[in-house]
Amino acid sequence: MSHNNENTLMIILVSCVATIGGFLFGFDSGVINGTVDGLQSAFNSDNAGTGFNVSSMLLGCAVGAFSAGRLADRFGRRPLLITAAIFFIISAWGSGISTSSMEFVVYRILGGLAVGAASVMAPAYISEIAPARFRGTLSSVQQVAIIFGLFSAFVSNYFLADFAGASTAEFWMGYQAWRWMFWIELIPATLFLVALMFIPESPRYLVMSKNTEKAKRVLNALYGDAQGQTKLQEIEASRETQASKPKLTDLIDKVSGKIRPIMWVGIGLAVFQQLVGINVVFYYGAVLWQAAGFSESDALMINVISGAVSIAAVFVTMFLIDKVGRKPFLLIGSVGMTFALGTMVYIFANSGLDANGNLSLGDQGVVALVAANAYVFFFNLSWGPVMWVMLGEMFPNQIRGSGLAVAGFAQWGANFIVTFTFPVFLASIGLAGAYSIYALGALISIVFVYKLVQETRGKELEEMQG
Repeated sequence: MSHNNENTLMIILVSCVATIGGFLFGFDSGVINGTVDGLQSAFNSDNAGTGFNVSSMLLGCAVGAFSAGRLADRFGRRPLLITAAIFFIISAWGSGISTSSMEFVVYRILGGLAVGAASVMAPAYISEIAPARFRGTLSSVQQVAIIFGLFSAFVSNYFLADFAGASTAEFWMGYQAWRWMFWIELIPATLFLVALMFIPESPRYLVMSKNTEKAKRVLNALYGDAQGQTKLQEIEASRETQASKPKLTDLIDKVSGKIRPIMWVGIGLAVFQQLVGINVVFYYGAVLWQAAGFSESDALMINVISGAVSIAAVFVTMFLIDKVGRKPFLLIGSVGMTFALGTMVYIFANSGLDANGNLSLGDQGVVALVAANAYVFFFNLSWGPVMWVMLGEMFPNQIRGSGLAVAGFAQWGANFIVTFTFPVFLASIGLAGAYSIYALGALISIVFVYKLVQETRGKELEEMQG
């Protein structure tokens, strides 16, 4: 094997370790779906209490995402990922042993801090170690890992409930199945912690911290001696143009006194990814399809189909993003989602009600199903992976940590709002009304991408302007 191939393999392996954080992000988000009945019976919680138990993680996610970039600038990317791995372990164990709602929420928020940190630091770390020519592909693996984590949680939940007889039934060692659903996460979380011990610190962070000799060793290991030396000089030249250590106020342009335009683009990407309503399908998939007149069994099967469609879409992006670019994928996704959501709105608005007050889609049910899966496909082809790729690479070195902090906070904040408001929309304006709002979000995102988003394909991180 040539040195070049060995270096490429090293970069791929290091990136794969970072994406275990993405897998845990997906698993930790998805595992809650199978435990709702168990939580209600164990803690005697009402609907509002259960709702907070389910969504409390998102509060931790917002704080974790906001803090991660700044802490990573101060202590390093690798120590932060190690801390996230430890939090995943504590949260998985604690969620399973909790005896009250308050105790459970504390452990879920800890897990949320880890998810939030992993959501911004894993793609940022990959962007900082990968060469421009296949940085997009490696960063896209993060989205594959997230979806695979979700899928694994659904499969794990299904089999544990099936073996026990129900999520609330006793499974092993006197503990109910729903508690084991959380404990299963200890396996990938421990693997993540151990694997992180064998990966290097980001060379860009090492240069920023004036640890040039260590940065040189890492770059030589990743790129080979000749290319590593060139890369070191590029990073050092970029650092010399920076006035000081990175800080949050760097996001304000010194000349105009206003927030840098690149920051508004980052916030826009983060928020629009949620305003198209994708997490309504993710968190409330079964509720959605039962409200549309499908049985619970059919609704759960639709979720499985959507998961398979998601994985297929992300693989397409992973293989093409460094050839086609980021912006074309975002535009294709926005246009596709607008049409798919518009179709769903039309069908929901023109359907009658059955005897139970649920929508009766009739012959249009198949069309709604195809439109919904087209929507999921277009999201995971575009905004799902591409938003994370762009946030990891679009900011100049000086503001990458701070930019990721603010954009990550905006993303999880928007996620929280969309997740919280859907049940309210469902009760007040119905499925057609709710999906009209998401369709409008997709439509506006076309204009946003076309007018404001700049292509980053093939550019080195040192070339990014803000």
